[in-house]
Amino acid sequence: MQRKKTAIGLETKLARWGWVFVAPGLLFFALFSFYPIANAIWTSFFNKKLLSLAAPKFIGLANYIRVLTSDDFWNSARATITFTIGVFIPMFVMSLLFAAIITSMKKGKRIFQAALYSPAVLSSVVAALIWLLMLDPRGLANQFMNWLSMKPGTDWKWLADAKMVQISTMLVYIWKYLGYFTILFVTGIGKIPESVNEAAIIDGAGSIKRFFYITLPLLRPTIVLVAVMILIQCMKTFSTQYLFTQNGAPLGPINVITLNIYNTAMRDLNIGRASVMSTLLFLLMLGLTWVQLRLSRKSEDNL
Repeated sequence: MQRKKTAIGLETKLARWGWVFVAPGLLFFALFSFYPIANAIWTSFFNKKLLSLAAPKFIGLANYIRVLTSDDFWNSARATITFTIGVFIPMFVMSLLFAAIITSMKKGKRIFQAALYSPAVLSSVVAALIWLLMLDPRGLANQFMNWLSMKPGTDWKWLADAKMVQISTMLVYIWKYLGYFTILFVTGIGKIPESVNEAAIIDGAGSIKRFFYITLPLLRPTIVLVAVMILIQCMKTFSTQYLFTQNGAPLGPINVITLNIYNTAMRDLNIGRASVMSTLLFLLMLGLTWVQLRLSRKSEDNL
C-alpha cells in the first residue's frame, strides 16, 4: 500500500513538472495563435475600420452576407482553387517520383536531396524575387522557352498575360516546396521494413510492381499527410502573388484569398470583412486538418 502511494506521489510530481515545461509553449501559442484567431472571429461580427477612432459597431452576420455575395470574393476563391489544383497535382506526383528515385539510388543520395531541398530554405519573398528576374522579358525563362520552341525574340508575357501569370506563380511554388515534400515521402518510404521488399524480390517482383503493390499501400499515412499539407500550403500562399502584382502583374487572375484579405484590410481599411475571409479560410483549413487526422487513423488501422 505504501509503495502504491509512493508511485502515485511520484506520478503527480512528474505531471506537475510536465505542466511547468509545457506552460511556456502553451502561453506562446495562446498569445500568438489562439488569441489572433479568436479576435478575428469576434471582429468579423463588427463594422470596424482600420484607422477609424470610432468604436466598432456590431452588425451580426452582415459582413458574412456581404462577403459571400461579393463577386470579388468568389473571384478570389476561383483564383485560389485554380492555383491549388495547378500546384497540387504536379507537386504531389513529382515529389513522390523524386522520392522513389532517391530511395533507389545507391550513390549521391545526400547531394541530390540537398540540391532538391535547398529552395525550401529560402524565404517566400526571396524565392519570388529570384523568379521575378527570371521571368523578365530578357530573363532566363524567355530564353529557355525560345530555345525550346525555336522561336527567338518571343516574349512569353510571364507577368502580363492572365494565364501566364497564373502559371508563373505555380512554377515558383512548385520550385520552392518540391524538395520539402520529397523529403517527407523519402522519410515515409524509409519507414517501410526492408524485409518486405526483400521478400518481394525473392518472389520475382520487379521495381515497378514493388512500388505499386508494396510501397504505395504501406505509404498511405504519408500520402494523406503530404496531400493535406500541400492543400493547406497552397491556400496560405501570399508572398508570390503580392510581389508579382506589385511589379505590374494583373491582380484578377492571382487575387487569391490571402491577398484579398490583405488588400481588404490594408487598402480598403475594412477589418471586419477581412476578418470574415480569414475566418472562412481558417475553417476550411481546420476541416482539412480534421480530414487528414481521420484518414491517417484509418490508414494506420488498416496496415
